[in-house]
Amino acid sequence: ALKQLAVDYLHPEVGVTNTDGAAFGRNYFNRASAPDVEDIELADERAEVLAEAAALKKLAVDYLHPEVGVTSVDGAAFG
Repeated sequence: ALKQLAVDYLHPEVGVTNTDGAAFGRNYFNRASAPDVEDIELADERAEVLAEAAALKKLAVDYLHPEVGVTSVDGAAFG
Protein backbone atom coordinates (compact mmCIF):
# COMPACT_ATOMS: atom_id res chain seq x y z
CA ALA A 1 0.00 0.00 0.00
CA LEU A 2 2.83 2.40 0.85
CA LYS A 3 4.64 1.61 -2.40
CA GLN A 4 1.47 2.28 -4.38
CA LEU A 5 1.03 5.64 -2.62
CA ALA A 6 4.66 6.54 -3.44
CA VAL A 7 4.18 5.61 -7.10
CA ASP A 8 0.96 7.63 -7.26
CA TYR A 9 2.73 10.64 -5.72
CA LEU A 10 5.74 10.47 -8.03
CA HIS A 11 3.70 9.92 -11.21
CA PRO A 12 0.71 12.29 -11.23
CA GLU A 13 0.37 11.89 -15.00
CA VAL A 14 -1.09 8.41 -14.51
CA GLY A 15 -4.35 9.80 -13.16
CA VAL A 16 -6.93 8.40 -10.79
CA THR A 17 -9.26 5.51 -11.55
CA ASN A 18 -12.42 5.09 -9.54
CA THR A 19 -14.93 2.28 -9.82
CA ASP A 20 -16.82 2.75 -6.56
CA GLY A 21 -20.34 3.96 -7.23
CA ALA A 22 -20.64 5.50 -3.78
CA ALA A 23 -17.70 7.82 -4.39
CA PHE A 24 -19.69 10.15 -6.63
CA GLY A 25 -21.73 12.89 -5.08
CA ARG A 26 -23.51 16.10 -5.82
CA ASN A 27 -21.63 19.38 -5.65
CA TYR A 28 -23.89 21.80 -3.81
CA PHE A 29 -21.61 24.78 -4.37
CA ASN A 30 -21.58 24.83 -8.19
CA ARG A 31 -25.04 23.59 -8.96
CA ALA A 32 -27.13 25.37 -11.56
CA SER A 33 -29.95 26.11 -9.13
CA ALA A 34 -27.67 27.95 -6.68
CA PRO A 35 -28.28 31.70 -6.69
CA ASP A 36 -25.34 33.88 -7.69
CA VAL A 37 -25.58 36.32 -4.79
CA GLU A 38 -22.77 38.27 -3.18
CA ASP A 39 -23.17 40.25 0.02
CA ILE A 40 -22.43 43.96 -0.06
CA GLU A 41 -20.08 43.63 2.91
CA LEU A 42 -18.16 40.89 1.13
CA ALA A 43 -17.90 42.98 -2.05
CA ASP A 44 -16.64 45.99 -0.07
CA GLU A 45 -14.09 43.88 1.77
CA ARG A 46 -12.92 42.35 -1.51
CA ALA A 47 -12.47 45.82 -3.01
CA GLU A 48 -10.46 46.95 0.04
CA VAL A 49 -8.24 43.86 -0.10
CA LEU A 50 -7.60 44.30 -3.82
CA ALA A 51 -6.75 47.99 -3.33
CA GLU A 52 -4.35 47.11 -0.52
CA ALA A 53 -2.75 44.39 -2.67
CA ALA A 54 -2.28 46.86 -5.52
CA ALA A 55 -0.64 49.36 -3.14
CA LEU A 56 1.66 46.65 -1.78
CA LYS A 57 2.58 45.62 -5.33
CA LYS A 58 3.46 49.22 -6.17
CA LEU A 59 5.63 49.48 -3.05
CA ALA A 60 7.37 46.20 -3.93
CA VAL A 61 8.09 47.42 -7.47
CA ASP A 62 9.43 50.72 -6.11
CA TYR A 63 11.67 48.83 -3.69
CA LEU A 64 13.00 46.39 -6.28
CA HIS A 65 13.62 49.06 -8.96
CA PRO A 66 15.31 52.06 -7.34
CA GLU A 67 16.58 53.22 -10.74
CA VAL A 68 13.09 54.45 -11.63
CA GLY A 69 13.42 57.39 -9.29
CA VAL A 70 10.96 59.34 -7.18
CA THR A 71 8.58 61.94 -8.53
CA SER A 72 7.17 64.55 -6.22
CA VAL A 73 4.45 67.07 -6.97
CA ASP A 74 4.00 68.48 -3.47
CA GLY A 75 5.32 72.04 -3.20
CA ALA A 76 5.90 71.70 0.53
CA ALA A 77 8.26 68.77 -0.02
CA PHE A 78 11.11 71.06 -1.15
CA GLY A 79 13.02 72.64 1.63
